[in-house]
Amino acid sequence: MSTASRLPGIVTVDHLFQLPLDHQAPEGEQIEVYAREVVASGREGDDLPWLLFLQGGPGGRANRPIGRDGWLVRALEDYRVLLLDQRGTGRSTPATRQTLARRGGPRQQADYLVHFRADSIVRDAELIRRRLLGEAGRWTLLGQSFGGFCTLTYLSLAPEGLQEAFVTGGLPGLRSSAEDVYRAAYPRVARKNASHYARYPDDVAAVQRIAAHLLDRPAELPGGGLLTVEAFQGLGMLLGTGSGSHVLHYLLEDAWIEGVGGPELSDLFLAGVQAQLSFAQGPLYAVLHESIYGQRSVDPAGTEWAAERVRKEFPEFDAEAALQEGRTVLFTGEMIYPALFDTDPALQALRETAQLLAEQSDWPDLYSPERLAANQVPVVAAVYHDDMYVDTADSLATADAVRGLRAWVTNEWEHDGLRVSGGAVLDRLIRMARGEL
Repeated sequence: MSTASRLPGIVTVDHLFQLPLDHQAPEGEQIEVYAREVVASGREGDDLPWLLFLQGGPGGRANRPIGRDGWLVRALEDYRVLLLDQRGTGRSTPATRQTLARRGGPRQQADYLVHFRADSIVRDAELIRRRLLGEAGRWTLLGQSFGGFCTLTYLSLAPEGLQEAFVTGGLPGLRSSAEDVYRAAYPRVARKNASHYARYPDDVAAVQRIAAHLLDRPAELPGGGLLTVEAFQGLGMLLGTGSGSHVLHYLLEDAWIEGVGGPELSDLFLAGVQAQLSFAQGPLYAVLHESIYGQRSVDPAGTEWAAERVRKEFPEFDAEAALQEGRTVLFTGEMIYPALFDTDPALQALRETAQLLAEQSDWPDLYSPERLAANQVPVVAAVYHDDMYVDTADSLATADAVRGLRAWVTNEWEHDGLRVSGGAVLDRLIRMARGEL
């Protein structure tokens, strides 16, 4: 299928591919995978190299362009871009509480979702490459965040399909277990909290007041979810982006309104919280998040809710204890806890499925240190100093482990630098790859 549309400065073409659910059984069940081709207006007929964009996540659909803006401004100078809705997301065969219910119970759902990790996404991309470019065609890869994890898997499984690779905020630890990831993450999140409260010192008392209220009386959100203290702490997810601290502050400004019985949490605040915390638009993020780290070489028994287990090693994140002791209440970050499957309506039906995936053992390894050490594909990566989502130490160790990889370490941008830099981050990586820097 190919349907063309014209938007300001760009032409887009829809592509839909029938691909195996299980690449080890290619004749079995098929799923649809959608991708949107984007080319600069007037260059539709040019023989341009292809750039495949792999979105962050997991479980996030590719960005929806409304014109030639963002990093596309730079990419479309040189490339024909393919925005892939990774399996289970966007216009690809969806995987949500509604669609998964048709597959049967939690066991059948979990057995289905084991095929939605980076290795399957890479094999999808390889089949798509062959259909669009031919067997000998190679394309450039741009991986943002989790898309960078997929890039390392691509370099491990099918480097012959790649001309070059760009990674932004997404060099994973090749042999980091889920516990390792979260043990390194909590101190980074604490530093982001400290930066936020230094910027907005009045938020210390504001957050304590909200947390104390929620401990006494959790609030119902407009979408039917329950705002507990632990869910409220999840707003710390914002603190890893360039504008997130400001967004959080302005959200807190609107927390209270004078009701009939006295001060109460405002509808404006609760609606804003709902928009930030609901997984309705990306349930796979919650369901599969810890499994992106699962590898038999480091997590042979499964990930087993590693974020929850490791949190006990960092009592400063205990909101109730913080209030009792008069300490600052800390927000958490990119952590998925079992309780979220009780409080978010988009996740409640998937609670048992998520539990089975947390118990899943013997996940196949996603990276080959041996192949990466012998890598022949030019790779350049932006590593964001003190990135809240991806450990900088892990990223630099991986940069050293991949032959020929050149890393640019910067504190000019946060994790969302690719999206907010107007093409500057991508431009630097392209110039590095060309030897201009």
